Amino acid sequence: MTQDRDHARDHTHTHTHARGPLAPGEKVQLTDRKGNMLTFQLVGGGVTDTQHGQIHHDDILGQGEGRVIETHAGSSTQAQDAKRVDKPWKTSRKIGGWQYVVMRPRMADYVLSMPRGAQIMYPKDIATVLELGDIRTGQRVLESGGGSGAMSLHLLEAVGESGELTTIEMRPDFARICAANASLFFGFSPSWWRVDVGDFDSRISAYPDGYFDRIVLDQLDPWNRLEEAYRVIAPGGVLTCYVTTTTQLSRVVEKLAESGHWTQPHVQESLERSWKVDGLAVRPDHSMIGHTGFLVFARAMAPGFIALKKREKPTKANATDIDETGINVEELELRDMSDRKLRKVLRDLDSQLNVLNERSM
Repeated sequence: MTQDRDHARDHTHTHTHARGPLAPGEKVQLTDRKGNMLTFQLVGGGVTDTQHGQIHHDDILGQGEGRVIETHAGSSTQAQDAKRVDKPWKTSRKIGGWQYVVMRPRMADYVLSMPRGAQIMYPKDIATVLELGDIRTGQRVLESGGGSGAMSLHLLEAVGESGELTTIEMRPDFARICAANASLFFGFSPSWWRVDVGDFDSRISAYPDGYFDRIVLDQLDPWNRLEEAYRVIAPGGVLTCYVTTTTQLSRVVEKLAESGHWTQPHVQESLERSWKVDGLAVRPDHSMIGHTGFLVFARAMAPGFIALKKREKPTKANATDIDETGINVEELELRDMSDRKLRKVLRDLDSQLNVLNERSM
Protein backbone atom coordinates (compact mmCIF):
# COMPACT_ATOMS: atom_id res chain seq x y z
CA MET A 1 0.00 0.00 0.00
CA THR A 2 2.91 2.35 0.79
CA GLN A 3 4.42 1.67 -2.64
CA ASP A 4 1.08 2.48 -4.29
CA ARG A 5 0.91 5.74 -2.38
CA ASP A 6 4.44 6.70 -3.39
CA HIS A 7 3.66 5.76 -6.99
CA ALA A 8 0.63 8.04 -6.90
CA ARG A 9 2.78 10.96 -5.74
CA ASP A 10 5.13 10.46 -8.71
CA HIS A 11 2.25 11.00 -11.13
CA THR A 12 0.68 14.20 -9.89
CA HIS A 13 -1.72 16.19 -12.01
CA THR A 14 -3.26 19.61 -11.98
CA HIS A 15 -6.81 20.37 -12.96
CA THR A 16 -6.86 21.09 -16.68
CA HIS A 17 -9.06 23.69 -18.38
CA ALA A 18 -10.12 25.27 -15.07
CA ARG A 19 -10.21 28.60 -16.91
CA GLY A 20 -9.62 30.01 -20.37
CA PRO A 21 -10.86 28.59 -23.69
CA LEU A 22 -13.10 25.53 -23.66
CA ALA A 23 -11.46 22.45 -25.18
CA PRO A 24 -12.69 19.17 -26.69
CA GLY A 25 -13.60 16.59 -24.04
CA GLU A 26 -14.70 19.17 -21.49
CA LYS A 27 -18.20 19.29 -20.09
CA VAL A 28 -20.13 22.49 -20.78
CA GLN A 29 -23.35 23.84 -19.29
CA LEU A 30 -25.74 25.97 -21.31
CA THR A 31 -28.56 27.95 -19.67
CA ASP A 32 -31.38 29.74 -21.50
CA ARG A 33 -33.45 32.74 -20.36
CA LYS A 34 -35.98 30.43 -18.68
CA GLY A 35 -33.31 28.81 -16.54
CA ASN A 36 -33.37 25.54 -18.48
CA MET A 37 -29.97 23.85 -18.50
CA LEU A 38 -28.15 21.55 -20.91
CA THR A 39 -24.95 19.77 -19.92
CA PHE A 40 -22.93 17.80 -22.45
CA GLN A 41 -19.39 16.97 -23.52
CA LEU A 42 -17.77 19.08 -26.23
CA VAL A 43 -16.62 17.30 -29.37
CA GLY A 44 -14.98 18.88 -32.40
CA GLY A 45 -17.60 19.14 -35.16
CA GLY A 46 -20.27 17.88 -32.77
CA VAL A 47 -23.92 18.90 -32.87
CA THR A 48 -26.47 18.77 -30.04
CA ASP A 49 -30.19 18.90 -30.89
CA THR A 50 -32.52 20.93 -28.67
CA GLN A 51 -36.15 21.99 -28.74
CA HIS A 52 -35.06 25.29 -30.29
CA GLY A 53 -32.58 24.25 -32.96
CA GLN A 54 -29.07 22.83 -33.12
CA ILE A 55 -26.08 23.73 -30.97
CA HIS A 56 -22.86 23.52 -32.96
CA HIS A 57 -19.97 22.62 -30.67
CA ASP A 58 -17.53 24.53 -32.84
CA ASP A 59 -19.34 27.74 -31.80
CA ILE A 60 -18.21 27.02 -28.23
CA LEU A 61 -14.80 25.37 -28.64
CA GLY A 62 -11.89 27.74 -28.25
CA GLN A 63 -14.11 30.36 -26.60
CA GLY A 64 -14.29 31.40 -22.96
CA GLU A 65 -17.11 31.21 -20.44
CA GLY A 66 -19.86 33.77 -20.01
CA ARG A 67 -20.55 34.14 -23.72
CA VAL A 68 -23.98 33.92 -25.41
CA ILE A 69 -24.53 31.63 -28.39
CA GLU A 70 -27.56 31.02 -30.60
CA THR A 71 -28.93 27.77 -31.96
CA HIS A 72 -28.90 27.03 -35.68
CA ALA A 73 -31.95 26.12 -37.73
CA GLY A 74 -32.21 22.48 -38.77
CA SER A 75 -32.23 19.04 -37.22
CA SER A 76 -29.84 16.13 -37.64
CA THR A 77 -32.80 13.80 -37.14
CA GLN A 78 -35.18 15.28 -39.71
CA ALA A 79 -35.45 11.93 -41.44
CA GLN A 80 -36.85 10.45 -38.26
CA ASP A 81 -39.30 13.27 -37.46
CA ALA A 82 -42.19 11.50 -39.15
CA LYS A 83 -41.78 8.59 -36.74
CA ARG A 84 -41.92 10.88 -33.71
CA VAL A 85 -45.53 11.99 -33.81
CA ASP A 86 -45.67 11.59 -30.02
CA LYS A 87 -43.08 14.38 -29.73
CA PRO A 88 -44.36 17.20 -31.96
CA TRP A 89 -41.87 19.65 -30.45
CA LYS A 90 -39.11 17.80 -32.31
CA THR A 91 -39.96 19.71 -35.49
CA SER A 92 -39.45 23.02 -33.68
CA ARG A 93 -35.74 22.31 -33.60
CA LYS A 94 -35.55 23.66 -37.14
CA ILE A 95 -36.30 27.20 -35.93
CA GLY A 96 -32.96 28.26 -34.45
CA GLY A 97 -32.03 31.62 -32.93
CA TRP A 98 -32.54 30.51 -29.32
CA GLN A 99 -29.94 31.95 -26.94
CA TYR A 100 -27.88 30.16 -24.31
CA VAL A 101 -25.22 31.35 -21.86
CA VAL A 102 -22.08 29.18 -21.93
CA MET A 103 -20.41 28.15 -18.66
CA ARG A 104 -18.38 25.29 -17.25
CA PRO A 105 -20.60 23.30 -14.90
CA ARG A 106 -20.07 23.68 -11.18
CA MET A 107 -19.35 20.46 -9.35
CA ALA A 108 -22.93 20.43 -8.01
CA ASP A 109 -24.27 20.80 -11.56
CA TYR A 110 -21.96 18.06 -12.82
CA VAL A 111 -23.02 15.67 -10.06
CA LEU A 112 -26.72 16.15 -10.77
CA SER A 113 -26.29 15.71 -14.52
CA MET A 114 -23.71 12.92 -14.70
CA PRO A 115 -24.65 9.37 -15.79
CA ARG A 116 -25.48 7.29 -12.76
CA GLY A 117 -26.68 3.86 -11.79
CA ALA A 118 -27.12 4.26 -8.05
CA GLN A 119 -29.03 7.10 -6.41
CA ILE A 120 -26.59 9.89 -5.61
CA MET A 121 -26.14 11.79 -2.37
CA TYR A 122 -27.50 15.33 -2.82
CA PRO A 123 -25.13 18.33 -2.71
CA LYS A 124 -26.81 19.60 0.46
CA ASP A 125 -25.90 16.36 2.26
CA ILE A 126 -22.42 16.20 0.75
CA ALA A 127 -21.64 19.71 1.97
CA THR A 128 -22.63 18.70 5.50
CA VAL A 129 -20.43 15.60 5.32
CA LEU A 130 -17.41 17.68 4.31
CA GLU A 131 -18.01 20.26 7.05
CA LEU A 132 -19.10 18.18 10.05
CA GLY A 133 -17.13 15.14 8.90
CA ASP A 134 -14.09 17.46 8.89
CA ILE A 135 -12.67 16.27 5.55
CA ARG A 136 -9.48 18.24 4.86
CA THR A 137 -6.40 18.40 2.66
CA GLY A 138 -3.84 15.66 3.15
CA GLN A 139 -6.08 13.23 5.04
CA ARG A 140 -6.51 9.53 4.43
CA VAL A 141 -10.21 8.93 3.93
CA LEU A 142 -12.11 5.66 3.61
CA GLU A 143 -15.42 5.68 1.73
CA SER A 144 -17.63 2.62 1.69
CA GLY A 145 -20.22 2.61 -1.07
CA GLY A 146 -19.02 4.57 -4.10
CA GLY A 147 -22.28 4.35 -6.05
CA SER A 148 -22.13 6.76 -8.97
CA GLY A 149 -19.28 8.82 -7.53
CA ALA A 150 -21.02 11.96 -6.25
CA MET A 151 -19.46 11.75 -2.79
CA SER A 152 -16.18 10.46 -4.20
CA LEU A 153 -15.70 13.57 -6.35
CA HIS A 154 -16.06 15.87 -3.37
CA LEU A 155 -13.81 13.74 -1.17
CA LEU A 156 -11.14 13.74 -3.88
CA GLU A 157 -11.32 17.51 -4.10
CA ALA A 158 -11.25 17.91 -0.32
CA VAL A 159 -8.22 15.71 0.44
CA GLY A 160 -6.32 16.84 -2.64
CA GLU A 161 -3.27 15.18 -4.16
CA SER A 162 -1.45 15.25 -0.82
CA GLY A 163 -4.20 13.07 0.66
CA GLU A 164 -5.61 9.68 -0.17
CA LEU A 165 -9.11 8.40 -0.83
CA THR A 166 -9.95 4.70 -0.69
CA THR A 167 -13.39 3.69 -1.96
CA ILE A 168 -14.69 0.19 -1.28
CA GLU A 169 -17.47 -0.63 -3.75
CA MET A 170 -19.08 -4.05 -3.77
CA ARG A 171 -20.44 -3.95 -7.35
CA PRO A 172 -17.94 -3.87 -10.25
CA ASP A 173 -20.40 -2.05 -12.52
CA PHE A 174 -20.92 0.72 -9.97
CA ALA A 175 -17.13 0.94 -9.52
CA ARG A 176 -16.75 1.52 -13.27
CA ILE A 177 -19.42 4.24 -13.28
CA CYS A 178 -17.85 5.87 -10.25
CA ALA A 179 -14.36 5.88 -11.76
CA ALA A 180 -15.55 7.07 -15.18
CA ASN A 181 -17.49 10.02 -13.74
CA ALA A 182 -14.43 11.11 -11.78
CA SER A 183 -12.14 10.85 -14.81
CA LEU A 184 -14.57 12.90 -16.93
CA PHE A 185 -14.79 15.57 -14.25
CA PHE A 186 -11.06 15.92 -13.57
CA GLY A 187 -9.93 15.21 -17.12
CA PHE A 188 -7.73 12.37 -15.86
CA SER A 189 -7.83 9.44 -13.46
CA PRO A 190 -6.95 10.80 -9.98
CA SER A 191 -3.74 9.13 -8.80
CA TRP A 192 -4.60 9.68 -5.11
CA TRP A 193 -7.68 7.47 -5.39
CA ARG A 194 -7.90 3.72 -4.86
CA VAL A 195 -11.16 1.98 -5.92
CA ASP A 196 -11.23 -1.34 -4.08
CA VAL A 197 -13.86 -3.67 -5.56
CA GLY A 198 -15.40 -6.23 -3.21
CA ASP A 199 -17.51 -6.50 -0.08
CA PHE A 200 -16.50 -4.32 2.86
CA ASP A 201 -15.82 -7.14 5.31
CA SER A 202 -13.32 -8.93 3.07
CA ARG A 203 -11.57 -5.83 1.70
CA ILE A 204 -11.17 -3.91 4.97
CA SER A 205 -9.01 -6.65 6.49
CA ALA A 206 -6.15 -5.63 4.17
CA TYR A 207 -5.78 -2.23 5.86
CA PRO A 208 -3.64 -1.74 8.97
CA ASP A 209 -4.91 -0.52 12.34
CA GLY A 210 -5.44 3.23 12.61
CA TYR A 211 -4.63 3.85 8.93
CA PHE A 212 -7.49 6.24 8.08
CA ASP A 213 -8.19 9.73 9.43
CA ARG A 214 -11.84 9.83 8.38
CA ILE A 215 -14.46 7.25 7.35
CA VAL A 216 -17.69 7.76 5.40
CA LEU A 217 -20.15 4.84 5.37
CA ASP A 218 -22.99 5.00 2.84
CA GLN A 219 -24.50 1.54 3.33
CA LEU A 220 -27.76 -0.15 4.22
CA ASP A 221 -26.35 -1.56 7.49
CA PRO A 222 -23.46 0.59 8.73
CA TRP A 223 -24.00 -0.73 12.30
CA ASN A 224 -22.51 -4.05 11.14
CA ARG A 225 -19.30 -2.29 10.06
CA LEU A 226 -18.54 -0.32 13.21
CA GLU A 227 -16.09 -2.80 14.72
CA GLU A 228 -13.79 -2.86 11.70
CA ALA A 229 -14.28 0.87 11.17
CA TYR A 230 -12.99 1.47 14.68
CA ARG A 231 -9.97 -0.76 14.05
CA VAL A 232 -8.80 1.11 10.95
CA ILE A 233 -9.52 4.67 12.09
CA ALA A 234 -7.04 6.74 14.08
CA PRO A 235 -8.05 7.93 17.58
CA GLY A 236 -10.00 11.17 17.23
CA GLY A 237 -10.98 10.31 13.67
CA VAL A 238 -14.47 11.26 12.50
CA LEU A 239 -16.95 8.62 11.36
CA THR A 240 -19.87 9.67 9.15
CA CYS A 241 -22.82 7.36 8.45
CA TYR A 242 -25.45 8.18 5.83
CA VAL A 243 -28.80 6.39 6.22
CA THR A 244 -32.24 7.13 4.80
CA THR A 245 -34.80 5.63 7.20
CA THR A 246 -35.59 6.15 10.88
CA THR A 247 -35.13 2.41 11.52
CA GLN A 248 -31.58 2.54 10.17
CA LEU A 249 -30.94 5.71 12.13
CA SER A 250 -32.05 4.15 15.41
CA ARG A 251 -29.94 1.03 14.93
CA VAL A 252 -26.71 2.79 14.01
CA VAL A 253 -26.99 5.29 16.88
CA GLU A 254 -27.72 2.50 19.37
CA LYS A 255 -24.74 0.47 18.18
CA LEU A 256 -22.43 3.48 18.38
CA ALA A 257 -23.53 4.12 21.96
CA GLU A 258 -23.34 0.45 23.01
CA SER A 259 -19.78 -0.06 21.79
CA GLY A 260 -18.25 2.68 23.93
CA HIS A 261 -15.68 3.26 21.15
CA TRP A 262 -17.36 6.36 19.77
CA THR A 263 -18.33 9.72 21.22
CA GLN A 264 -21.96 10.76 21.61
CA PRO A 265 -23.42 10.61 18.06
CA HIS A 266 -24.61 13.82 16.45
CA VAL A 267 -27.58 13.35 14.09
CA GLN A 268 -28.63 15.85 11.45
CA GLU A 269 -30.71 16.18 8.30
CA SER A 270 -30.68 19.07 5.87
CA LEU A 271 -33.64 20.58 4.03
CA GLU A 272 -33.25 22.82 0.99
CA ARG A 273 -35.67 25.41 -0.36
CA SER A 274 -35.00 27.97 -3.07
CA TRP A 275 -36.81 31.30 -3.46
CA LYS A 276 -38.28 33.31 -6.31
CA VAL A 277 -37.27 36.97 -6.31
CA ASP A 278 -38.92 39.20 -8.93
CA GLY A 279 -39.15 42.81 -7.82
CA LEU A 280 -41.52 42.94 -4.87
CA ALA A 281 -42.78 39.44 -5.58
CA VAL A 282 -40.60 37.46 -3.19
CA ARG A 283 -41.76 33.99 -2.22
CA PRO A 284 -40.41 30.47 -1.71
CA ASP A 285 -40.54 27.97 -4.55
CA HIS A 286 -43.55 25.68 -4.54
CA SER A 287 -41.27 22.64 -4.40
CA MET A 288 -38.27 21.94 -2.19
CA ILE A 289 -35.75 19.19 -1.50
CA GLY A 290 -36.94 17.77 1.79
CA HIS A 291 -35.76 14.59 3.46
CA THR A 292 -33.10 12.70 1.54
CA GLY A 293 -31.20 11.11 4.40
CA PHE A 294 -29.88 11.29 7.94
CA LEU A 295 -26.24 12.01 8.73
CA VAL A 296 -24.70 10.55 11.87
CA PHE A 297 -21.33 11.82 13.12
CA ALA A 298 -19.14 10.37 15.89
CA ARG A 299 -15.45 10.43 16.81
CA ALA A 300 -13.22 7.50 17.70
CA MET A 301 -12.05 7.08 21.28
CA ALA A 302 -8.48 6.02 22.05
CA PRO A 303 -7.98 2.31 22.82
CA GLY A 304 -8.65 1.52 26.47
CA PHE A 305 -10.99 4.48 27.00
CA ILE A 306 -14.77 4.34 27.09
CA ALA A 307 -16.86 7.20 25.72
CA LEU A 308 -18.73 9.36 28.22
CA LYS A 309 -22.49 8.97 28.12
CA LYS A 310 -25.17 11.49 28.80
CA ARG A 311 -27.31 10.49 31.74
CA GLU A 312 -30.92 10.19 30.71
CA LYS A 313 -33.80 10.67 33.14
CA PRO A 314 -35.39 7.29 33.86
CA THR A 315 -38.92 8.76 33.64
CA LYS A 316 -38.58 9.13 29.90
CA ALA A 317 -38.84 5.37 29.40
CA ASN A 318 -37.20 5.82 26.00
CA ALA A 319 -35.93 2.24 25.75
CA THR A 320 -39.13 0.43 26.72
CA ASP A 321 -42.17 -0.49 24.67
CA ILE A 322 -45.12 0.99 26.52
CA ASP A 323 -47.40 -1.86 25.47
CA GLU A 324 -45.16 -4.34 27.31
CA THR A 325 -44.73 -2.51 30.61
CA GLY A 326 -48.19 -2.79 32.11
CA ILE A 327 -47.82 0.81 33.31
CA ASN A 328 -50.89 2.98 33.48
CA VAL A 329 -50.45 5.59 30.77
CA GLU A 330 -52.00 8.28 32.98
CA GLU A 331 -49.26 7.73 35.55
CA LEU A 332 -46.45 8.57 33.12
CA GLU A 333 -44.92 12.02 33.30
CA LEU A 334 -45.52 12.78 29.64
CA ARG A 335 -43.08 15.25 28.08
CA ASP A 336 -41.23 15.38 31.41
CA MET A 337 -43.34 18.28 32.77
CA SER A 338 -42.66 19.10 36.43
CA ASP A 339 -45.49 19.78 38.94
CA ARG A 340 -44.32 23.36 39.30
CA LYS A 341 -44.43 23.99 35.57
CA LEU A 342 -47.80 22.25 35.34
CA ARG A 343 -49.29 24.54 38.01
CA LYS A 344 -47.93 27.60 36.20
CA VAL A 345 -49.44 26.50 32.89
CA LEU A 346 -52.80 25.91 34.51
CA ARG A 347 -52.71 29.35 36.21
CA ASP A 348 -51.93 31.02 32.90
CA LEU A 349 -54.74 29.18 31.14
CA ASP A 350 -57.23 29.95 33.93
CA SER A 351 -56.29 33.62 33.75
CA GLN A 352 -56.78 33.73 29.98
CA LEU A 353 -60.10 31.89 30.25
CA ASN A 354 -61.31 34.41 32.85
CA VAL A 355 -60.52 37.28 30.47
CA LEU A 356 -62.35 35.48 27.69
CA ASN A 357 -65.40 34.87 29.96
CA GLU A 358 -65.51 38.49 31.13
CA ARG A 359 -65.51 39.70 27.54
CA SER A 360 -68.39 37.44 26.60
CA MET A 361 -70.59 38.61 29.51
